[in-house]
Amino acid sequence: MQLASVAETQTLPRAIRRATAATCLLMMSLANGIGSAAAQSMFAPAITVNEDAITYFELDQREQFLRVLGIPGDPVKMAREALIDERLQRQAANTAGVSIPPEDVTVGLEEFAASGNLPLDEFTAALAEAGIAPETAQDFVASRLLWRQLIQSRFLSRARPTDDEIDRALGRSGTGGVRVLLSEIIIPVTPQTADQVSALAENLSQITSISAFSAEAERYSATDTRTRGGRMDWMPIGNLPPALQPVILGLGPGEVTTPIPLPNAVALFQLRDIEESGSLAPAYSAIEYAIYLIPGGRSPEALAKAAEVRARVDSCNDLYGVALGQPPEFLERVSQPPREIPRDIAIELAKLDAGEMSTALTRNNGQVLALLMLCGRTAELNENASREEVANALAQRRLAEFADSYLEQLRANALIVEK
Repeated sequence: MQLASVAETQTLPRAIRRATAATCLLMMSLANGIGSAAAQSMFAPAITVNEDAITYFELDQREQFLRVLGIPGDPVKMAREALIDERLQRQAANTAGVSIPPEDVTVGLEEFAASGNLPLDEFTAALAEAGIAPETAQDFVASRLLWRQLIQSRFLSRARPTDDEIDRALGRSGTGGVRVLLSEIIIPVTPQTADQVSALAENLSQITSISAFSAEAERYSATDTRTRGGRMDWMPIGNLPPALQPVILGLGPGEVTTPIPLPNAVALFQLRDIEESGSLAPAYSAIEYAIYLIPGGRSPEALAKAAEVRARVDSCNDLYGVALGQPPEFLERVSQPPREIPRDIAIELAKLDAGEMSTALTRNNGQVLALLMLCGRTAELNENASREEVANALAQRRLAEFADSYLEQLRANALIVEK
């Protein structure tokens, strides 16, 4: 997570004053003994995570903090998700007896402020002028340090690569990486069908027959693979979303994953086969893709429009001509690290080569067809990297994957109540 650019940072105080007038008025009213009900409501629980409260004040502070940092996205949604995750992370750290000394938090704050070319005192002053308490930044940094320490203590021994794995990453071995042969069922979900789909997905997850799973894919799946019984081609395990990789590797042939929630859908995967491939399976630092929106969802007209675009387009650059004259939100082109890509998009990208498209996704509760195109993948490691650099990169990537999977497990087991 980065601070705003230098130019943006230099204008923070003026922007902060405009953005936080309401907060200042609230603080003034509290200082004058007025607005005690507002104070009480601000410090009332907005969310509880395993009975650990997140207050409205914390949410408001984190939202303002994200705005000051210039983090792209919806600060309201990001604040809620981040604070829930941090509560789970702190609870796990407390259970494991992991803690961070105060001096390490101070060093972390200094490094964080320096990433925006600000000394810590100026950074803290800018936040104070925005009505953001020092504890907000401290908690933000401390949570990340605490989670990193917990993940390292829990998983580092399992994340260290072997010499053979380093050789494969450097391209010095002919054994390469693991590849898998999967079948999929992707079932669309609407608010009206959520309970019905949930029950269906649970039943499908109990299937152990490859032929039976394929028959159900032809019946229920909404992806392009349904005509092949949900059967996907061989793919490197590294093409899959990082959080999904250990789930797939934990399956035996014929076994099916538990239902995996996606935006507007539920996914199930069956492992048909697994093998060590004969070529190098690179890790990727970034994946670039484009999404072109077509109104009409999965209607015949929208699918026909998608087929027309497919026939005209060979690369992501060609999509700009297709979207010419339409509102800018109809075409989005993104480059992201694999672990930051939304899961439904990542699953579809795993099936594609550069220049290929998918029409499996929808948006706006199924009212808009999302034509997805893979622009390209950027390899994380190169042949000039040293063994130490490769080993560190492999270990860090695995730690990130362990962290994602562990956090998902904590979320799945948590009691989260939003007021």
